[in-house]
Amino acid sequence: MVSTGRSSSHRPEWADSSWDSTILHIDMDAFFLSVELLDRPELRGLPAVVGGKSGRSVVTSPSYEARKYGIRSAMPMSQALALYPRLTIIEPSRDKYSHASKKIMEVLHDITPNVEQLSIDEAFIDVSGARRRLGTPAQIAALIKRRVRAVTGLPSTVGVAVNKSVAKIASDHSKPDGLGVVPIELTQQYLAPLPVNVIWGVGPKLYQRLVNADIHTVGELAQQDPQRMQRWLGAVGPQLVALAHGEDSRIVEPRQDAKSVSVEHTFEADITDSRLLEKYLLDLSYECSRRMRHDGLVAWGLSVKVKDTDLSTRTKSMSLHRPATSGAVFFKQAVPLLQALMQHRWHPVRLLGVRADRVAEPVVRQEVQESLFEADEHFEKPDATQDWISTDRILDDVAKKFPSAAIKPATLLQHERQQRMSDG
Repeated sequence: MVSTGRSSSHRPEWADSSWDSTILHIDMDAFFLSVELLDRPELRGLPAVVGGKSGRSVVTSPSYEARKYGIRSAMPMSQALALYPRLTIIEPSRDKYSHASKKIMEVLHDITPNVEQLSIDEAFIDVSGARRRLGTPAQIAALIKRRVRAVTGLPSTVGVAVNKSVAKIASDHSKPDGLGVVPIELTQQYLAPLPVNVIWGVGPKLYQRLVNADIHTVGELAQQDPQRMQRWLGAVGPQLVALAHGEDSRIVEPRQDAKSVSVEHTFEADITDSRLLEKYLLDLSYECSRRMRHDGLVAWGLSVKVKDTDLSTRTKSMSLHRPATSGAVFFKQAVPLLQALMQHRWHPVRLLGVRADRVAEPVVRQEVQESLFEADEHFEKPDATQDWISTDRILDDVAKKFPSAAIKPATLLQHERQQRMSDG
């Protein structure tokens, strides 16, 4: 039997072979696209992607039909269109994805509180405490797939194994809409023939080094001497050998709070005009704050990121004196960060981003820095705060009901008018 650092519990007579494989990895299938197809079923079975229509945008989520043409996530849209010119591009609808993600996580928390959310559409759960109530891990995985489909209409894939590493591999190899179960006693047998790059931590460069050393499969990696691997690869060497044996001592760690909320914009043409950069910074600040309010969060820090034409990325960050959720506050604090980034190294900018850091639910509502007066007049008019909080909420409601409505900060509209005049 595989040594996993976990003691095997007694199996009831009715239990199947998955009884001790209590770690589940749940991963949604082409999540963003699957959400969009709920409203556009006529696109099912066609090569389609979610992403911006700009040639400099990237593919966020390709359909499995698009993947047959070599189209992958994070691929430049221009490259995707070169591979398949008739590709259907769907602009992203972030609110839809957040809503679907919340429903999925609610399903998982109904199964067990031991949920570790990895991303908007992916999580680990430990079902060891739910077996007597809901059945074996394999049965619980099937139940999750049914409930997620019933609640969201979306397909999912679940991997069932003794630990995180093997569960992730099982789900990756069961897509789409699959259920992969690896009984504990078959872990090494399952892993051995797989290519070595299924192991966590084996990226393209390390994969090539292993292949050059005639280590092609997980089974071949498992046969390596850990001390020799440490001399060759450092501390990661023995870790890779352990993972190849199916050993992974990491536990499922529930994470209650998000750590950051970010928005970015890749420009059609590189930007050299500092005033135009500030216009986009203002727009991003308000979009970031709107997402924060939508999720009921506040930020204790703020960052601005620029990517230059040589693809190098630079970031400036700051802590906020009070938690904030107002676009006006974000913009006021973001401007000096952008200026600091551009002061000593001026290059045309390819991408601009704003990130709210150390986000959390507000502990005391009155402590939140939301007022436009607070942002613009150094907290000298606290009595007016509630009026501007209400204004933010009204704008959020209008944007939700009328997504195309041009309700923006006056400064942003002024920037746009000036830009149209200069273009004309």
